[in-house]
Amino acid sequence: LRIVMAALQHSSVRAGLLPVYRRLSGFKGRQVGREQQLLGAAQCTSVQGRYRSSRSREYLQESIVPSYHFQPSMPRLPVPKLSDTCGRYLASQQPMLDSTQLAETTRITREFEAKEGAELHNELLAMNEQNKHTSYISGPWFDMYLKSRLPVVLNYNPFMSFVDDPKAGYTEQLVRATNFVVSSARFMKSLREELLKPEIFHLGDRSKSKWFENIIRYVPSSVSWYGAYMVNAYPLDMSQYKNLLNSTRVPGIGRDEIVKHDAANHLLVVRNGHMYVFDVLDADGNIKQPAELQACLKYILSDESPPPSHPLGYLTAENRDTWAGLRQKLVDCGNEEALKMVDSAIFCMCLDDGVGEDPDSLTRLMLHGDAANRWFDKSFSLIIDKSGTAAINFEHAWGDGVGVLRYFNEVFDDMSISPAVTPSCEAADIDSSQHVRKLEFNLDGAVKEGIETAKENFFNLVKPLDLGLLQYSRHGKNDIKKYKVGPDAIMQLAVQMGYHRLTGKTAGTYESCSTAAFKHGRTETVRPCTAETRQCSLAFDKIDSANVSELRQLIQACSDKHNSLTKNAAMGQGWDRHLFALRTIAEKNGGSPAIFQDPAFAAINHFILSTSTLNTPALHLGSFAPVVPDGFGIGYGVRDRELGYNITSYPASLDVRDFVACIESSLDDLFKVLYESSKAKSETEK
Repeated sequence: LRIVMAALQHSSVRAGLLPVYRRLSGFKGRQVGREQQLLGAAQCTSVQGRYRSSRSREYLQESIVPSYHFQPSMPRLPVPKLSDTCGRYLASQQPMLDSTQLAETTRITREFEAKEGAELHNELLAMNEQNKHTSYISGPWFDMYLKSRLPVVLNYNPFMSFVDDPKAGYTEQLVRATNFVVSSARFMKSLREELLKPEIFHLGDRSKSKWFENIIRYVPSSVSWYGAYMVNAYPLDMSQYKNLLNSTRVPGIGRDEIVKHDAANHLLVVRNGHMYVFDVLDADGNIKQPAELQACLKYILSDESPPPSHPLGYLTAENRDTWAGLRQKLVDCGNEEALKMVDSAIFCMCLDDGVGEDPDSLTRLMLHGDAANRWFDKSFSLIIDKSGTAAINFEHAWGDGVGVLRYFNEVFDDMSISPAVTPSCEAADIDSSQHVRKLEFNLDGAVKEGIETAKENFFNLVKPLDLGLLQYSRHGKNDIKKYKVGPDAIMQLAVQMGYHRLTGKTAGTYESCSTAAFKHGRTETVRPCTAETRQCSLAFDKIDSANVSELRQLIQACSDKHNSLTKNAAMGQGWDRHLFALRTIAEKNGGSPAIFQDPAFAAINHFILSTSTLNTPALHLGSFAPVVPDGFGIGYGVRDRELGYNITSYPASLDVRDFVACIESSLDDLFKVLYESSKAKSETEK
């Protein structure tokens, strides 16, 4: 930790590290140029020739440094000082409270710091010392997800959709599904045999060289992280990758369980409410020929069986205790082996007959769709609609998206550059019925009734969801960086200003930041609602009469503050996870300190504005639902020449389209001030 912190004292290092620690941005996909994308568009008969050797056909990567080489020596997530946590907590409360409320919350917090908090903190330190194999937050964070009885759909599972393949014919559903299966199998084999390159953030070219790989591979894993650090390379935690494939969240009474089946080689495909499985590897462990896999998928797509009267997928969208009870009934009806086939599959591929024709319908299709054609409990589901548009919907308990994004980028790049099949390819002439198994389930009256209720509950859950989209093409990341302010800071400031314009208030705001710099790190919360954003929002209320120079200074202060909060969060120096751990200990001890009973604590953790960003060339659109009934789920992205927000809400909140309009006007005003200030500065210098 001291080494990391020392490195961060250098501005060049600090600036370079920030993007990699932000939630879901651990690995940037290669920019796939038009020339590269056209590779692989040759005749189908040359598919085998796309690879250097029969071995390279099997693996997406063949790293000489094992995938988990750095795990044993990863630095541990620090437990912040209690005084720092309390100070940061009060700073976050400042824009939320009036002077009287802030004084009371300050008194409660300082008493907690001196008494109960100090005892809980010492207990946490002792527990952390006894569990050096993990982080202090890992266990409680798993419990938070797995003990929740809420349905995973909307409440937890987000989605992110791929950009379409620009080559003609490659988005045809069967072609794209086959290429996804082959590239996914190559990714799987690379990860299983630890040939996938370790997740490393490189600050220079030296650590990207073969020289570095040839040296670091021989450095013992117990110290390898420090060896990488010596050449300005920062390995990131990859523990979540072990639950990326062949895993499922299995419901239980009171607490669910993540179940892993490392040896399974079959894929689960859901179409028209039916479930199918087939192996993607042959008896020797090699990836089956693309034409064979294409034949299996073609066989499934050609199945004209009517939808089942009681599709099991609805159960995965049900209350978790209810689902646990019905799953046991399914087992009692003789379905245990079929359920195991579902649970152990590499992942779930959902082939939809519907089409996401626009951002609204695409968001609804990929975020929830029709649960009849989903299995929301799988680690992730790859959804491909009739037009070939594809997205990933992933379960959140097992991981925070770092592993999912790596898969997302690697597979997209692989199938874009070297597709296994082309539109001219024909499926193999095989009896696919001998390779594909359609899962059949025995259902008794109680299970059928449970499915009918689950279906009704599902549609009652998703129907009220409202959507608002902002595609802001007047400015992009290039303009923001030109003005020397942080792109993420501007996006978050526009949200704060937009909500202030809509309501005249501030609100509890959540932005997740990855702590993958540390062993078994999960996330820390960035709190974008600050005293600086509140002051800026108030000042922009009078933009017509305000001094441009003063407004520009306020924008800069917001950016600097946001960047500081992000850096602290990435280094495990926020306040949310620390207080969460202390509260967990207190509850186990039967206590409930006053700080956690303070109405101000409840208000700041009622996340009306829940935000997340994802920026990668492979991404077209992403979103998630609000986390509170009166809140907004705000997914946003920053591109070179465009900014975008995809926002969800429920009827209890304010109108989402009004909110989008307020964010747009806020962006207009921010860029107006940035431009006028820059212009004035240039004229002064002349």
